[in-house]
Amino acid sequence: MIDYEESAKILKVISDPRRLKIIDILSCGELCACDILDHFDFTQPTLSHHMKVLEESGLINVRKDGLWSYYSLDKNRCNDILQLLNNVFNESDDCICKEINCICK
Repeated sequence: MIDYEESAKILKVISDPRRLKIIDILSCGELCACDILDHFDFTQPTLSHHMKVLEESGLINVRKDGLWSYYSLDKNRCNDILQLLNNVFNESDDCICKEINCICK
């Protein structure tokens, strides 16, 4: 069964165009914050805010190496989101459609 509250929170996180772009950038592999920042026209504190939101949602992992922070996608969490969207947009064995006795079909 889909947890709609939790799912909506995740979708809200990725609905921000800057965070969506960060996710796209990280789909290529692990990067340090300075390399991510090169793709934006905002400050390092703004990037830190977006990275914190993504980290708290479980979408990215952070690895510290000295003074540097390296970011990567959490592939399991991303796969969960893909599965969620697949379940919402397509009928499946455990689809909510099975619970609804709709006479419209």
